[in-house]
Amino acid sequence: MTAPSDAPGRLDEPARRVVLAAVTADPLDTGAHAALVGSRAAGAVVTFAGVVRDHDHGAAVDRLEYVAHPTAGRILAEVVAGVVAAHPVDAVAVSHRTGPLAVGEVALAVAVSAAHRGEAFTAAAAVVDEVKERLPVWKHQFLADGTDEWVACP
Repeated sequence: MTAPSDAPGRLDEPARRVVLAAVTADPLDTGAHAALVGSRAAGAVVTFAGVVRDHDHGAAVDRLEYVAHPTAGRILAEVVAGVVAAHPVDAVAVSHRTGPLAVGEVALAVAVSAAHRGEAFTAAAAVVDEVKERLPVWKHQFLADGTDEWVACP
């Protein structure tokens, strides 16, 4: 058997599966996302947790709320499918949280499996970048000084 040209050394073609693409109000767990993408062919499982931090542009952040457009789930599925098609990965699981979040909670969970770490890291970065660019989810930040602001809201 000849190894696929985009995945040196593999026995089989990358599976390129989307196992999860969800916009949800439920708490996110990157470990659970990683468990969804693991396989015998995957030599690498890369996770990313976008976590609510306690500051933004020099201001102290108390908490925030994400609000999603009704098309957000469909667009997330398109983003993930595009990344899976463009990269030699085995599986991808992505969720974006909506609703109120406290500092320290996960807002974006990504897990990518691939035969090699470089492929997994590259695809995970592509997912995060595309989600930030295309997903119609807006952040309402509540600052420690009692003010609030919308971030990246058209």
